[in-house]
Amino acid sequence: MDKTIDLHAHSTASDGSFSPGELVNHAKTMGLYAVALTDHDTVSGIQEAVSEGEKLGVEVVPGIEIGVNFKPEMHILGYFLNQNWLNISNILEKLRKSREERNPKIVAKLNELGFSMTMDEVKTAAITGVVGRPHIAKVMVDKGYVKSMGEAFEKYLASGRPAYFKKDKLSPEEGIGEILKAGGIPVIAHPVHLNMSYSHLDNLLADLKKDGLMGIEAYYVDNTNDDTGNLLRLAIKHDLLTTGGSDFHGSYKPDIELGRGRGNLRIPYELLEKMKEKAK
Repeated sequence: MDKTIDLHAHSTASDGSFSPGELVNHAKTMGLYAVALTDHDTVSGIQEAVSEGEKLGVEVVPGIEIGVNFKPEMHILGYFLNQNWLNISNILEKLRKSREERNPKIVAKLNELGFSMTMDEVKTAAITGVVGRPHIAKVMVDKGYVKSMGEAFEKYLASGRPAYFKKDKLSPEEGIGEILKAGGIPVIAHPVHLNMSYSHLDNLLADLKKDGLMGIEAYYVDNTNDDTGNLLRLAIKHDLLTTGGSDFHGSYKPDIELGRGRGNLRIPYELLEKMKEKAK
């Protein structure tokens, strides 16, 4: 059987339900040869994941996922194959501060809408790491206000909904630049979520390539076969690396399994080998 990997997963350091160590253990259970920890706006869980990976014989790729200012929402993944992920910490402090300023506004608005909750409850739901909207959604589920975290976002927390507040973000160029300055490989995450036509995405990738973009997440849990084929063609056209991942969040997205997605995802190890060659 070919070696398989997952280059997009989250832990309790941001908005996943597994600790970094538990995530690596789960990767071992799922038979994965490598897993990337790509928490939102933080690298705080990487050392734990790397240490656990060394014990279990699972290759851990240090990573991050940064939301950048773009409509619709855009995320940039960063991969640090030379173990230099700490170099990006300074800019993340600014992003964390913005998130911390937004969370109380969301909670206050939800209270205005008739939902009783406090920031202390949200912090407890987060356990550790970066506190964000998924943890607010979890409190809403736990209190019976909504049936699922998806419903919390769809009705109240997503962009355009009554409890949404925008947070300060880097521009796409700045996000790519910060990852490059830290010695990482910047990759555009889940382009299918941009809801763009092939031609518009083609033009966007040309612009981002000028800014230093090095890869595209061509294999993704929400892709159709046509989506993946189109993204692979664009990667070839723009000379971009291809990556892939499940966007695993543990019990927060129970229908998505690490390394398998919804059952039909398979990401070959050779993608990581090509990234390593590029990193040299």
